[in-house]
Amino acid sequence: MDFAPSPRAQDLRQRLEAFMQRYLLPYNAAWHRSVQDGVYPPPFIEDLKALAREEGLWNLFLPDLREDEPGTRVSILDYAPLAEIMGRLPWAPEVFNCSAPDTGNMELLHRFATSEQRAQWLVPLLDGSIRSAFAMSEPDVASSDPTNLQTTVRREGGQLVLNGRKWFITGAAHPNCRLLIVMCRNAALDGDDAEEGPEAGAHHQHSMVLVPLGMPGVQLVRNISMMHHLSPEGHCEILLRDVRVPASHLLGAWGEGFAMAQARLGPGRVHHCMRAIGQCELALELAAERTLERQAFGKHLSDFSNVQDWIAESRIEIDQARLLVLHVAWALDQGTLEPTRLRAQVAAIKVVAARLQTRVVDRAMQAFGAMGLSPDTPLAYFWTWGRALHLMDGPDEVHLRTVARHELAQARARMGTTAGYFTTPEQLQAPPRIR
Repeated sequence: MDFAPSPRAQDLRQRLEAFMQRYLLPYNAAWHRSVQDGVYPPPFIEDLKALAREEGLWNLFLPDLREDEPGTRVSILDYAPLAEIMGRLPWAPEVFNCSAPDTGNMELLHRFATSEQRAQWLVPLLDGSIRSAFAMSEPDVASSDPTNLQTTVRREGGQLVLNGRKWFITGAAHPNCRLLIVMCRNAALDGDDAEEGPEAGAHHQHSMVLVPLGMPGVQLVRNISMMHHLSPEGHCEILLRDVRVPASHLLGAWGEGFAMAQARLGPGRVHHCMRAIGQCELALELAAERTLERQAFGKHLSDFSNVQDWIAESRIEIDQARLLVLHVAWALDQGTLEPTRLRAQVAAIKVVAARLQTRVVDRAMQAFGAMGLSPDTPLAYFWTWGRALHLMDGPDEVHLRTVARHELAQARARMGTTAGYFTTPEQLQAPPRIR
C-alpha cells in the first residue's frame, strides 16, 4: 500500500476543502438558524448542490459509477479523505450527494436493481432530487443479529405485503425522503401456511423490499431524539401495517437480503469511520487552540502537562485510526483479501472509530469547560454522535466478537506451529545439533 494520496485524490481533496471554505462554512450559522426555525432543508441547500455538481464534486462515493451517470467516479481509498473532510461539517455530505444512508442505498440499487427500479429510484437519487432511508433496526429484538428481525414480507398474488415495526431509521424524516429499503423476514408463500423454516438457512430467510414512503400502511410514528439531540433528518420509528407493494418492488432475489446487506457494509463503514475521524480532527484543532488562549492559575492551559498529554494522545490515536481505516479502504479496492479477514478488519474499524470519537471529543470538551457542553461549538453534537456509533451499525461487542472469531480460527489453523518459541526445561536439556 502506498501511503501517499494519489495525484487525483490530492486534487479532489484540495478542491473539496476550498469549496467548503468558500461556500459551506459561511452558511453554517444560517443552516443552524434555519433548522431552529423549522425550515429544513434550508433554501440555499439546492443552490449549493447545483454548484457542487458543476464543480465535479458530486456522487464521489461510488467506485462503479457509470459514464452515463452524474458524478465523479472515485475509488474507496481516494474517497476516504474526502469523507473525512465532509465529516467536519455534519450537513456537508448532502451538498455533494454523499449522505448516508443514501450512499449505501444507491450502492445497493446500483448492484441489484432491475432496469425499472433503476429508472424509478436510482436515477433520482443520483440526481439528488430525492432522499431515502434503510429500514433494518427494530425495537423488540437485538437487531445486531439480523436473523432476529421480525418484520415480515409475504407474497400474495402479484403483491408483497409487509408488517412490522422499525426504529432509529436515519433520514426518514427528511422532507425529500421518498424511498424506504426495508429488510424483512420471508413469511408464507402463496398457498403455504408455514413460514420458510430453517431449511432455507438462517441467512437466506430475509429479503429487501422497495417501499415508497407515502404508501398506505406506512406510518412515521416519531422522530426519536438521541441523547436529547433531535436530528432534522430523523432517526425515526416507522410502523408497517399491511403495506402492499407490487411484487416488482423486491430488490434482488427472494431470500438474499442478508447477503445484500453484508455487501453494503464495507464501503459504508469506511465512510462512517472517516467522517468520524474528520470530526475528531476538528475537535483536536479546536481544543489545541483553546488551550493556547485560555488561562487558569496564572498559566495557559497548554502549559499543564496533563493537557499536553490529552493533545498528544489524541493526535496519536487519530493517526492510528486513520491508517487502519485507509488500509481497509485499500483492501476493499484491491478485492484480494481473504473474505473472513476483510470482514474482521471492517468490524475492527467500526470499534476503533467509535472509541476514538468519544475519547478525543471528551478531551476537547474538557478543555473548553462549560462551553464544550453548549451548542456554541460542534463538540456536544460530535460527542453525542460518537456515543451513538458504539451502537449504530452494530454494537462494539458484536464487532469485537467478529474480530475474535477470526483470530481464534487462525489460531486453530496454525495450532502447534508456535511450539518453537517455548523454552521448557525438556527443550533446554536436549538442544538440536546444527550439523
